[in-house]
Amino acid sequence: MRGKAVFYPIGWDDNGLPTERRVQSYFGVRCDPSLPYDPAFNPPDTGRERHSGAQVPISRRNFVELCQRLTETDEQAFETIWRRLGLSVDWSTKYRTIGEDARVISQRAFLRNLARGEAYQAEGPTLWDVTFQTAVAQADLEDREVRGVWHRIAFTRPGGSPVIVATTRPELLPACVALVVHPDDERYAALVGSTVSTPAFGVEVPVLAHRLAEPGKGTGIAMVCTFGDTTDITWWRDLRLPARPVIGPDGRLRPGPLPWITSPEGQAAYQRLAGLTVTAARRAAADVLRDHGLLAGEPEPVTHPVRFYEKGDRPLEIITTRQWFLRSGGRDDQLRAVMAERGRELDWHPGFMRVRYEDWVAGLTGDWLVSRQRFFGVPIPVWYRLDGEGRPDHGGPILPDDAALPVDPAAEPPPGYQESQRGRPGGFAADPDVMDTWATSSLTPQIAGRWTLDDDLFGRVFPMDLRPQAHEIIRTWLFYTVLRAHAEHHGLPWRHAAISGWILDPDRTKMSKSSGNVVTPAAVLEEFGSDAVRYWAASSRLGSDVTFDTGQIRIGRRLAIKIMNATRFVLAVSAASASGSPTLSPTGPLDQAMLGRLAAVAEECTASFMAYDHARALERTEAFFWTFCDDYLELVKARAYGERGEDAAVSAAGALRQALSVLLRLFAPVLPFVCEEAWSWWQEGSVHLAPWPGPEPLRELAAGADPRMLDVAAAAIGAVRKAKTEARMSMRARVEALVVSGPPDHLALLDPVRDDLAAAGHLARVELRPAPAPGYDVLL
Repeated sequence: MRGKAVFYPIGWDDNGLPTERRVQSYFGVRCDPSLPYDPAFNPPDTGRERHSGAQVPISRRNFVELCQRLTETDEQAFETIWRRLGLSVDWSTKYRTIGEDARVISQRAFLRNLARGEAYQAEGPTLWDVTFQTAVAQADLEDREVRGVWHRIAFTRPGGSPVIVATTRPELLPACVALVVHPDDERYAALVGSTVSTPAFGVEVPVLAHRLAEPGKGTGIAMVCTFGDTTDITWWRDLRLPARPVIGPDGRLRPGPLPWITSPEGQAAYQRLAGLTVTAARRAAADVLRDHGLLAGEPEPVTHPVRFYEKGDRPLEIITTRQWFLRSGGRDDQLRAVMAERGRELDWHPGFMRVRYEDWVAGLTGDWLVSRQRFFGVPIPVWYRLDGEGRPDHGGPILPDDAALPVDPAAEPPPGYQESQRGRPGGFAADPDVMDTWATSSLTPQIAGRWTLDDDLFGRVFPMDLRPQAHEIIRTWLFYTVLRAHAEHHGLPWRHAAISGWILDPDRTKMSKSSGNVVTPAAVLEEFGSDAVRYWAASSRLGSDVTFDTGQIRIGRRLAIKIMNATRFVLAVSAASASGSPTLSPTGPLDQAMLGRLAAVAEECTASFMAYDHARALERTEAFFWTFCDDYLELVKARAYGERGEDAAVSAAGALRQALSVLLRLFAPVLPFVCEEAWSWWQEGSVHLAPWPGPEPLRELAAGADPRMLDVAAAAIGAVRKAKTEARMSMRARVEALVVSGPPDHLALLDPVRDDLAAAGHLARVELRPAPAPGYDVLL
């Protein structure tokens, strides 16, 4: 409507853990990469929830095929909803984050990151979800309050005296590598540099000083275990401590014996923990300590924050794995400063949302972990040579030819090798991982613009204008997209970011599938209609949460119906006049005043939309529309029907049609269906392709009339209605007189519209009396 060619693609975010979970539940299967592909496989009955033990194991390729199948079905349902809702995307530009173009672009970008040194592989402590058995990035974490128990346990000094340490994780005692105290804590100054023996397991560990120790937490002395939390990782690195991991990828304690436990008593104690889940091992460790008399006092209940994968159900563990990373500024102050500057270059709507981006960048503690130990995703495009003993050479990965992309290393050999050499000494092995779903979604501007695949298109659409998204994924989708564009294109991927809030239920709780408090959109659309739902959604401002409110949706439905009725009335009235041409200039003072007021509304709505304040644009348009319907239409009805002559009727009809044309276009972005229907009754083409209404043509028609004339006329007719209502009289009842008092300038505005006011209110006469303050006396 503003005369621009709009590129507005639709993308389906297919890959990721939620899809895999849904496929497992829907088809009753689980992926086992060791199984061969079965081209004749048919899944069990679909659509029932199943426990993992009842799920049929299938090959990776079979599992991926089921993921593709279900996502395609789901996307058809989503498209039906979005079309009905009037999402104005270009449906010919659909893309999928697991589609071939997306895989080509994702793998090509990764390989270019690798060539520039921005992507690298490293082995070390990794945040790990034991349910999904995959690594998790910092951005995927959330803290949840969990109930636990403080255990005060006694380490032993060489002379036999105890050192009491408080911990909520006694099961990690076999992984203890040191105790740490704050350098300024005088209570333990004499201990620093000495050694103590771990309770029950008898392993000598040093007592060291580190600034991250908290004197006021527990007993003020903490044990360093490999690894209980991210602080353990920091201590382990800074203090150059050994690694003694005891938790495996399945969330169970590893089988013994452990080489660093040298006493038979210590090994016997560990065997009581080996093979148990973390929770069971925690209880068993407390029992071991109690049996040895190594607990000081009674356990103390505590509630404390524990890190979870945002889609997981069990606390994260930290295990040692080999993973792929992209440099993001977590360990590079210079890059972190550059990424902060990129955030300042971006126009944020609302502006305060930039703080969330800046806080995230400032709080980065490591690089972006982009590999996942899952199945339905874009494969890491890498193979490894195997030495004579079948061990992979991670230092010299084999890369595909660019022209061969996309590749699946698990299903095809690298250049120069045969499939028969897979897994054999001297042959090759595929990298088993896929990319984090954000590693693909961070390239959506490139995928949508077909970067490296269509240079002409990409040159015209990149960088883009706008990224609309919710606030909780600023740290992921927005940050990662800015990071990838900075690395590849040395600039921003778009100029503006429009950040929306959450939808809340009536209890002010975020709506989510996991909480079970979502409202099915299809049912709401069926009951109230698309325009009513859009009205409710568009009434909320960017950055603000909005409560799902059927009352607000009903208001939207009422507005849509009123637009239809007002259109019918305007067209009927103008058809009854001598000439209904909207090209004629209105000459009536009230008509010109109304158009002058509408000019200000059009100007403010345009400015609001350009400032990404759609709610303000809707609010101003709606407020004027109800004045137009409730007051102006009533005031000019008689004149429009010709009761005061042809010239007066033509003026009214022309003003009515001009106003209707402008109002339908102002409402069209929010209420597209009713506006399109009403527009089609009297105009050619689509309202959505009609020019956006500017204020200047309306101001020319207003011919300098004072817009306040409409306000005073509305106030006067409102006083008449109120008096009739209070007297329980019909609105058509005749009134002896309306006496309006007020300052001269107020009366001067009302004088030219006395005839319209008398006709609308069925008034015998209208008297104007100078007075210090406005007043309305109605003589019934």
